[in-house]
Amino acid sequence: MKITVSINLGGYSFNIDEDAYAELKRYLKNLELHFAGEESSSEILSDIETRMAELFRTKLTSYKQVIDIADVNQVITVLGTPEDISDSEGPTAREKFSSPGYHRMYRDTDHRVIGGVCAGISAYWDIELWLVRVIFFVLAMMGVGILIYLILYIVLPEARTTAEKIAMKGNPVNIHNIKDSVKQEFETVRKNMKL
Repeated sequence: MKITVSINLGGYSFNIDEDAYAELKRYLKNLELHFAGEESSSEILSDIETRMAELFRTKLTSYKQVIDIADVNQVITVLGTPEDISDSEGPTAREKFSSPGYHRMYRDTDHRVIGGVCAGISAYWDIELWLVRVIFFVLAMMGVGILIYLILYIVLPEARTTAEKIAMKGNPVNIHNIKDSVKQEFETVRKNMKL
């Protein structure tokens, strides 16, 4: 028999074993200390917690309702530790995170003109955005481009979370990529406020 603790992580409630809770608490404290010097540390930590919640939700079934230490360790392995991304380790840490991750097509509303379909296709296939827009323009002139665009607009979900925006590009959703994405968004907002 084990003691379980109820926690709220990324907006979701989880029941977690006491030993798994201790490991998760240690991991989150290490992340907090690692990102303490960052301007956008609260956003980075919030996005990491949201990603952890997504991963924990995949572990639960109708038969398994409690997160255990193996689940926590597996999520830590997927996301990586602060030591894995420290700048002092150089390119070996970067190479570890360069393998392609889960790839899904979304509408990219950050780079949209109308609905973000062309920007989403561009991010998914890693091709120039202007080229996708030209292809859709040519298809629209032939009469089928607008119909295809509308169908894709309805079918493709919008990339809302940081994890979805990272997965849209085929990058692994780990703490390194979450940190880079949040910093990039933070800099974009800062530039827009200066204009």
